[in-house]
Amino acid sequence: MKKDLISSDVQLSPEGKLIHLLGLEGLSKKHLTHILDIADGLIDDAGNLKKSKALDDMSVANLFFEPSTRTRNTFEIAGKRTSANIINVDLANSATKKNESLLDTMHTLKAMRIDMFVIRHKQSGLPHHVAENLQGVAVLNAGDGTNAHPTQALLDMLTIRQHKQSFQNLSVAIVGDIVHSRVAHSDIQALKTLGTTDIRLIAPAGLQYGSDRCASVQCFDNIQDGLKDCDVVMVLRLQKERMLEADIPNEQEYFDNYGLTAERLTLAKPDAIVMHPGPINRGVEIDSSVADGNQSVILQQVTNGIAVRMAVMEILAGKS
Repeated sequence: MKKDLISSDVQLSPEGKLIHLLGLEGLSKKHLTHILDIADGLIDDAGNLKKSKALDDMSVANLFFEPSTRTRNTFEIAGKRTSANIINVDLANSATKKNESLLDTMHTLKAMRIDMFVIRHKQSGLPHHVAENLQGVAVLNAGDGTNAHPTQALLDMLTIRQHKQSFQNLSVAIVGDIVHSRVAHSDIQALKTLGTTDIRLIAPAGLQYGSDRCASVQCFDNIQDGLKDCDVVMVLRLQKERMLEADIPNEQEYFDNYGLTAERLTLAKPDAIVMHPGPINRGVEIDSSVADGNQSVILQQVTNGIAVRMAVMEILAGKS
């Protein structure tokens, strides 16, 4: 589905209440802040995750049509920590392999009294399609094609807020494969909604947005220029699975020109934080000394992902 045909209107009730989480377009600063506040409240002063009984009467089905480690497992952990009954659908052996349509599969699962679907799919807009055609069940987008990854952006915003308190007056650089990244798309939307105006996208020409999408952000093809005095540096991997073979950059050449090294990081502010949604390709988009360094908050992002996904589930269930 083309991005300009994907509408997130269905995710809000007529009263403006969040009933699905499909993307961040159309959500207000109040919506995003509410999710972040709930997530923050699920982390104690020692940084440990709390447990709740919020979803003890609900069943959540995880349907991952693309490989995932962090997102799939943190959704499962989030569901269990909110006391939901979690079903990880075995798609490799499901009826979709017998040519059953996805919607028929979803209707069948709904008849099994599933209350919430967590969906990851390679097709942009597919979770939106499910939400539009399946009534009485919440749909949570865990990443669809190159379109959106809303919970990743929300956990990124929570991590930034924990270190920088305010989103205003921040300079945020996103480095890497911008054009194929649903994470970049959702992060940009979240940052704009929360008040960040200095957003810098750093990528070679073949991986950068076109001039139309660069109109509201700053686009750089030189990493040194883009990193100067940044507060936050987000690094993205090369999305090789979404590229034609001829378009895949040489990894060493890419690292030489766009890899985040300790030397390049000194161009950012001394207290800048380094983020990465994972999986990390060390020596391609980021050097190990940076990924494991004092300014890295990459593992904190993983933990925050559980809190954010717990918060979203509770909100969609009407419990927060």
